[in-house]
Amino acid sequence: MRRKPLLSGWPALETDMTFLKTMLSGTIVAASLGSAVMAADDTIKVGVLHSLSGTMAISETTLKDTMLMLVEQQNAKGGVLGKQLEAVVVDPASDWPLFAEKARELLTVHNVDVIFGNWTSVSRKSVLPVIEELNGLLFYPVQYEGEESSKNVFYTGAAPNQQAIPATDYFLDELGIEKFALLGTDYVYPRTTNNILESYLKGKGIASEDIFVNYTPFGHSDWSKIVADVVALGADGKKVGVISTINGDANIGFYKELAAAGISADDIPVVAFSVGEEELSGLDTSNLVGHLAAWNYFMSADTPENAEFIKTWHAFIGDDKRVTNDPMEAHYIGFNMWVAAVEAAGTTDVDAVRAEMYGQEFPNLTGGTAVMGVNHHLSKPVLIGEIQADGQFDIISETDPVPGDAWTDFLPESAVLESDWKDLGCGMYNTETKTCVQILSNY
Repeated sequence: MRRKPLLSGWPALETDMTFLKTMLSGTIVAASLGSAVMAADDTIKVGVLHSLSGTMAISETTLKDTMLMLVEQQNAKGGVLGKQLEAVVVDPASDWPLFAEKARELLTVHNVDVIFGNWTSVSRKSVLPVIEELNGLLFYPVQYEGEESSKNVFYTGAAPNQQAIPATDYFLDELGIEKFALLGTDYVYPRTTNNILESYLKGKGIASEDIFVNYTPFGHSDWSKIVADVVALGADGKKVGVISTINGDANIGFYKELAAAGISADDIPVVAFSVGEEELSGLDTSNLVGHLAAWNYFMSADTPENAEFIKTWHAFIGDDKRVTNDPMEAHYIGFNMWVAAVEAAGTTDVDAVRAEMYGQEFPNLTGGTAVMGVNHHLSKPVLIGEIQADGQFDIISETDPVPGDAWTDFLPESAVLESDWKDLGCGMYNTETKTCVQILSNY
């Protein structure tokens, strides 16, 4: 929220005082901090754009801390191109327009070389025009709805074909689900993802009347009616499953209501894409055992790489009880790929770094190797986990690495599109007309 000027009734006086203040501040900075400014020029600035307050702080604060850890680690190795990295942290406060303002601040005031940030798709959509206008570089670490490929964004989280579609297949093939409740927070990611899932389910023979869709605002807390509607969906004896794109702290209320209603995973299983170890750490999980989440990483993954990552995280954060989660791994992979691309390019120039990103490989924490595609999406395995009583996940399904698809195959208008920034120089190429539909992201 913007503060009202103290002298809002006196615009001329306010302007004069602002000018004087700016001049004095500038003089003081120039006189006393000249050496510090010069020193700052010798650093490579890494922007950190995550909400530290508001409804999304429950999820995003950890990603800020992850970035600080990665920067510290890299500096201990000697930095990048002989320079130390400097993390520049801002707080967009779960306020979607503020994300755009803070992105502009990072690029024009702080002159960062790269930005790692955002969680929700609405915040990413807010940032997109700024990033593209100023030719910034954003690494986005969270699963999203697809239907996008920006020249200025590398999507290190999952596209729908790397979470939502495989989770739906698991419901259909392994659990025999016949009716689907698609519950989401009311913004871009759930609406687009559920549009894709509806089309996909109908293609699998699920009738329209067997698909229940409901959206709620961020921070929604009264789940009794919605849970009752989900229960009623199975009144005819057909097996019901919930696919949840609920985000932020609304998850706490939703799962508490499920528990209060006495609904177990055997009764109505829930698979979520926005509930991980971090969110579950604040819940009594005893009544959530058996419910599912589809991610590309779980803390419980038994690999040497993951054991080392967890050890490093606990040492950095100073708390052995702090969990790790999927978007943390996405930042870990994206950051290390960016470092490798910068070193290969010999510069932090965005266009040069972008060219070196294609084909970058880096070991993921669950075993295997992540590869960056020409569509700015990673190849990554799909994992489905069952919630355990301790808030961790028992991994019950894991695929080989799946290349992320910027444009879904399950919507007719998207099925003909492909993204190839390396050879075609286009994120929205129509394979039928052999033309680039558009370059900038107004989709």
